[in-house]
Amino acid sequence: MRLNEDFLHYIWQYRLLTSLDLYCTDGSRLEIIDPGIPNTHAGPDFSTARLRIGGQLWVGNVEIHLRASDWLQHQHQENSLYDTVILHAVYENDAEICRTNGSRIPVLLMKDLLPETMLQRYRALLEARNFFPCAAQIGQTGPSVIRNTMHTAAIQRLQQKSADLELLMTRNKYNWTETFHQLLIRNFGFKVNNVPFELLAAGLPATLLARHRNQPLQIEALLFGQAGFLEGDFKDSYPRQLQTEYAFLRKKYQLMPLDHAIWKFLRMHPQNFPVLRIAQLAGMLTGNSPAISDVLGAADLQSLIRLFAPTSVHPYWNDHFNFDKGCKAMKLKPGRKSIENLIINTVCVMMYHYGEYFCVPEFQQRAITFLKKMPAEQNAITRAYKKAGLILTSAWDSQAVLQLYKYSCLLRKCLNCDIGRDLIAVKAVN
Repeated sequence: MRLNEDFLHYIWQYRLLTSLDLYCTDGSRLEIIDPGIPNTHAGPDFSTARLRIGGQLWVGNVEIHLRASDWLQHQHQENSLYDTVILHAVYENDAEICRTNGSRIPVLLMKDLLPETMLQRYRALLEARNFFPCAAQIGQTGPSVIRNTMHTAAIQRLQQKSADLELLMTRNKYNWTETFHQLLIRNFGFKVNNVPFELLAAGLPATLLARHRNQPLQIEALLFGQAGFLEGDFKDSYPRQLQTEYAFLRKKYQLMPLDHAIWKFLRMHPQNFPVLRIAQLAGMLTGNSPAISDVLGAADLQSLIRLFAPTSVHPYWNDHFNFDKGCKAMKLKPGRKSIENLIINTVCVMMYHYGEYFCVPEFQQRAITFLKKMPAEQNAITRAYKKAGLILTSAWDSQAVLQLYKYSCLLRKCLNCDIGRDLIAVKAVN
């Protein structure tokens, strides 16, 4: 495995160089008083570092590269932001680097200053051919490290989803009802078809559907028609009825249906086909459909589960998996796991964001409590972490694992994770 800058950043930030007796390449004595603050924006890697170079105190920025020539490759020589760099720390010093005014930048050569054991341990993590880098070693990590890492990841996931929801709120001009409507329908796609469901929600505003909530056939016609599933000729009377209703409603509201080709059916069980999901959604939106006020006022998990259980689904779907396509009798209403999925990704996110927006921590805490009361999600990712030895008892835990996998493990950003850092440090001590 080729060395990467992440490791150099980690060594610099935590002062893990193997010697305190440091010299720049020009022979000047170097003392690191403060390595600076990691910079996550444009500009040098560490800001406001305090260094003593050749007896002179310097306060400024530090840039770190594998090779000194990376400075030129990244065109820092043309960017005045980098004139504030007081030290260039590199693994290989293969080029002389100057500021835009021509003055040379002191260089620290890190190649022989890296702790070898930590480097080997880090390489072992990145080269591991497991589902996630530390799958074989995670048992060496202390329970408190795992617990704290999982807690942080779960909070980050909620905060990230809350930030994404804020963008949707902005597009909807802070209409909470419409935003909840769109988020709920989007999540009916259960990842595979969430984008088509999102487009479906955008074409059928909450206020429009509310006018027809006591007329099940019209709700079904609007949803199936807008989804593009009522095009063509049908043999069965039910889809023909829907066609008639939708033709009238489409003209009345000047609707433009989606292209049915955007929906995904491949490698799915019939129970998960989008037409059946739409039938379930229609059942949920008929009559007393869940509103944001109901969600925010829910006192317990069972109330939420009852709220999201469809009151009815058209009996046509008892023995059909698509229009004009019969099948054996099957369960119509979404199961407990599907409803919990909606609560995890719709209710808890909406509740957390509401508390964050209005500065009411009680709502944020309630969202966390609901996550901790629901069982852990079951999917390929959570199963892999459980197989490695992690104990996932709740949706709070599974959400943490999904966050870790997506933003640390999948990208092999082990040094962004306390578990990864702990494993590397453990080996360094041994």
